[in-house]
Amino acid sequence: MRIVLGVGGGIAAYKAAMLLRLFSEAGHHVVPIPTRSALEFVGAATWEALSGEEVTTEVFDRVPAVNHVGQGQAADLVVIAPATADLLARAAHGHADDLLTTTLLATRAPVLFAPAMHTEMWLNAAVQENVATLRRHGHTVLEPADGRLTGKDSGPGRLPEPEIIRDAALGLMPPAASSEALPLAGVRALVSAGGTQEPLDPVRYLGNRSSGKQGVAVAKALHEAGADVDLVAAHVDLILPQEQAATASSPRFSVHRAGSAQELEDAMARRAEQADVIVMTAAVADFRPAEVAESKIKKTADPDDAPVIRLVRNPDILRGLVERRDLTGDTQVIVGFAAETGDARTDPLDFGRAKLERKGCDLLCVNQVGRDLVFGQDTTKVTVLAADGSPDRTVEGSKDDVAAALTQAIAQLIDHRR
Repeated sequence: MRIVLGVGGGIAAYKAAMLLRLFSEAGHHVVPIPTRSALEFVGAATWEALSGEEVTTEVFDRVPAVNHVGQGQAADLVVIAPATADLLARAAHGHADDLLTTTLLATRAPVLFAPAMHTEMWLNAAVQENVATLRRHGHTVLEPADGRLTGKDSGPGRLPEPEIIRDAALGLMPPAASSEALPLAGVRALVSAGGTQEPLDPVRYLGNRSSGKQGVAVAKALHEAGADVDLVAAHVDLILPQEQAATASSPRFSVHRAGSAQELEDAMARRAEQADVIVMTAAVADFRPAEVAESKIKKTADPDDAPVIRLVRNPDILRGLVERRDLTGDTQVIVGFAAETGDARTDPLDFGRAKLERKGCDLLCVNQVGRDLVFGQDTTKVTVLAADGSPDRTVEGSKDDVAAALTQAIAQLIDHRR
């Protein structure tokens, strides 16, 4: 389950860090969204370390992903702890001046507020009216605990203990779907898609014909099987899921952008450690220009004058991810894709088997590509090769069909390793 944890600017914010850990230990994915004031009490590094999520308070961060709307739409549950007097007022009156309040406006998930403030503030008529308003709007507002406050005084206004907030929040949710219906529930998947673009100058680049359709289909299939999905997208020819009107369905689906192979490598490496499954579907350029011109390369009057472009190798991203896994002893399932053309002497599957051994991944999906074959098309034919010697699986049909078959193979591998 995806839980948005909103944190108000009060001394009790340190208890919200404990609440985050309780949710995470119960198998939920937690996205912390502190207010600007909350970061004065507990810094962004703490929230990022505990959650594995990049922390921001601003509406204008991650604009291409429409983050100020997407977080609320993707949430299964929103918990605000501590809910300060100011935060209760802004929520009650529909303010939208930071990421947390816009998330509250955008969500259809259950919302629980856990207030914390001095007794005089809690008993103030304005605060009580705001609490009543939030309850009329269908939100749950806990009563604060009665006890020692920040100074020497005591009374109602203390933040309830994290275990109490956890139990009250999870009590708002219906029973979880069965693991049979969602075979990848609780799994975090990292998927790359699309073709990289290697800049020549500020205008031109070297690219390939990949549309990104297969990678996006794989990401959607994993998501529908219950996985939390991070999709790292290079160049794609379609609208990405988080850039459409997102739904409030579980689980989480996040989109991250990358342009060149080096940018893609960085994006994958930052998220690899938290992933249980990595599917490297992106068509990564093997080479990039050794030098990138700072201004547009111009033609001259001489018809025989043409620039000479020297290429250098790009990193082998898939192999690097496998090496990281093997070095750390991780049990990740890593899947590669091989777009092969074959040649006069060698079948594409033979190239694929050699690549599977060379890359060291668990599964390799091999397809034969060409100008009017696979790239940009809605249908494909893929053979899934397994490192453990399992029989090859050939799937022919839509890219959604291939994604569903691959998701099943991944679920079986994970189940076997468990």
